[in-house]
Order: sequence, then structure tokens, then C-alpha cells
Amino acid sequence: MELKVIAFDADDTLWVNEPYFLNTEKKFCSLLEDFLPQHTISNELFKIEIENLSLYGYGIKGYILSMIEAALKISDKKIGMAAIELILEYGKEMLNEPIELLDGVDNVLETLKQHYRLVVATKGDLLDQERKLKKSGLSHYFHHIEIMSDKREDDYIKLIKHLDINPGEFLMVGNSLKSDVMPVLNIGGHAIHIPFHTTWAHEHIETNLTHDNFKQAESLNEILPYILA
Repeated sequence: MELKVIAFDADDTLWVNEPYFLNTEKKFCSLLEDFLPQHTISNELFKIEIENLSLYGYGIKGYILSMIEAALKISDKKIGMAAIELILEYGKEMLNEPIELLDGVDNVLETLKQHYRLVVATKGDLLDQERKLKKSGLSHYFHHIEIMSDKREDDYIKLIKHLDINPGEFLMVGNSLKSDVMPVLNIGGHAIHIPFHTTWAHEHIETNLTHDNFKQAESLNEILPYILA
């Protein structure tokens, strides 16, 4: 690989994220279990989340609005104001969660920064992702921060042009095959997939991927031999 830039996804690649959503979903389902079984509530919330992505994008704020909409629909608008206030509180708790770095993050970034330009390329709400990056203490490792509304091929092409490199000089590291790997491979870049133990259903795809520009790793520490060999 003739790399110049290595980009990292943030949520569930550099720090923990999805477990906070799962914990909040459990509380939400418990709150509404008088109306429907919890698994049905979970399915309804997911459908509304997906419908709202084009309006709200990815992130906690959109999730809060989707929870409120789902609560109104599931309860046939019988849900009380106290429950709505509780849902808002769930969202604020998520926004104030501590940043828990994944194992090896500092070591990997410190090592790779000596050889490559490092970039954050992540989806989500601008203010929330900026807040998490600041709280993480990792900002000083990165040449550029790209908070994307989505991660499609066109989005990566735009980023690569901004970085003034060719696709073959770009490596994306992330936990989502759908968002972090497939689009990058499709435009001629390189990708390393590091699965996280929980993955949002919207990001999950079934595939046995084989590609000359693709590697699979079990942890961040495992990517160093791939890159520095």
C-alpha cells in the first residue's frame, strides 16, 4: 500500500457508542411495555428511526425525536407528558456519557501519526461528534476532522479530493462493513474492518468479503502489522 492518509471512524472504532443506544432502548421499551411487547416496541422504534434518517441524520438528537414519535404512535397519543420528559432525560443522559476509549487507541494513533496523515471520518450530529472528540483527548493526532451526513461513495470521493490524494493512497479503518469498508473499496481505496461486539441493525450486512484492498482485524492493535509491514 502506498498510503498517505489513514482515516478512522469514531463511534465504536475509537470509542464506545452503540451500547449507550442499546441501554437507552431498553429503558424506552420498559417505559412503554403497557402498550405493546418490548420486542414490538423495539421494531417500531427502529422503523421510525430509519424513516427519519433523511430528516434528522445520524446521532443522538435524531434518536430522541424518533423515540418521542414512536412513543406517540405506540400509545396512540395516550402517553403522558411525564413520559415525554423522561424520554428527553434519556437523551440528555446519552449526550453526557463519558468517552470510553477502546483498547490500543493512543498507541495506534501515536505510532501511525509518525508516518501518515491521520483523519477522523465519522457520521453523526456535528455538535455531538465535536463534543465527543474534544472529550476523548484525541484531537491532536488528527490532520483533519470530517463529520459526514452519510458515508456513500460520493462522500468519500469528496473527502479524498479535499485531502488532495488518490483513492489508492487512502485507507479507512472502521467497524461497519456497510459504511466504512464497501464504499471505500468501490472507489479504489483500502479498508480495514474491526468488528465491534454490538452493531446497529442499519449498519449490519451479511457478506463474505474478499478483496485485494481489504483486511480484517480483531482490534486496533492488530492493524499496525498490516500497515507498517
